[in-house]
Amino acid sequence: MKRRNWQARTGVLMALPTMIGLVVFMFGPMIASLVISLTDWQIGASPSFVGLDNYTELFSADPLFWKSLWVTLYYTLLTVPLLLVVAFGVALLLNARARGKGLFRTIYYLPALVPIVANAVLWNWMFNPDFGLFNEILRSVGLSTSNWTFDEHTVIPSLVLMTVWGFGNIMVIFLAGLQDVPEYLYEAISLDGGNWWHAFRNITLPLMTPIIFYNLVTSLVATIQTFDQAYIMTNGGPNNGSLFIVYYLYRSAFTNSMMGYASALAWVVFVLIGIFTLLLFRWSRSWVHYGIGGAR
Repeated sequence: MKRRNWQARTGVLMALPTMIGLVVFMFGPMIASLVISLTDWQIGASPSFVGLDNYTELFSADPLFWKSLWVTLYYTLLTVPLLLVVAFGVALLLNARARGKGLFRTIYYLPALVPIVANAVLWNWMFNPDFGLFNEILRSVGLSTSNWTFDEHTVIPSLVLMTVWGFGNIMVIFLAGLQDVPEYLYEAISLDGGNWWHAFRNITLPLMTPIIFYNLVTSLVATIQTFDQAYIMTNGGPNNGSLFIVYYLYRSAFTNSMMGYASALAWVVFVLIGIFTLLLFRWSRSWVHYGIGGAR
């Protein structure tokens, strides 16, 4: 009994720094932002309690909120499926038995290591409508050029292209999952006369569903919180065409000094992510297989 008590106290003591960090740096700020969202508070002035007025204004009197919500959802719906398909496809190729695959794995992962600012500078040059690389390629083959991030209708697809280029982190996770698939299952289906499609459909894909689900959830959460591209490359433009909701939150807080309004936006983002995550977890019961036994 004394040994168990000592182990319990030791465990609590070891976990205490993390517990304190969660309270001070996560739960504390969350509660504070919830309280602030119920106030009209501009930087340098005293906050005044307004109840749910910030939320009412968001949903009923702020067209920029609906614009930012649409832009974020549009970007997410384009990015997440394309990112997963490209990363999974490349991981399948890199998992094949071929010479020099270590070099190719390094090459495909390198874009994920490029700092976001350097990445933005590089893509801004490639997207430039006058002397950018992409338009030069289009001109050289006789095709019409595009304004890319300088046009409201093409800015989101352009940013999607940029995001998908950095699929390295997701690819590595897929690759690790593929290497964990038992080899004897492929040998068994080969002995039964199955081809590569049968192996992929009946072995690879079912056993990879937990990894696919993990990457789906993390990618969805990351894309809803997209900020860097709008902040560095487009400033939310043109014509608010890349006004992601988190960038609108930042602009409300630090450009317009509307801290209460920005806090309300933050809680809308939090609830939005929570709803999508909950829906994904419920949906996963019908298609995610844990181990060889089946889905649950």
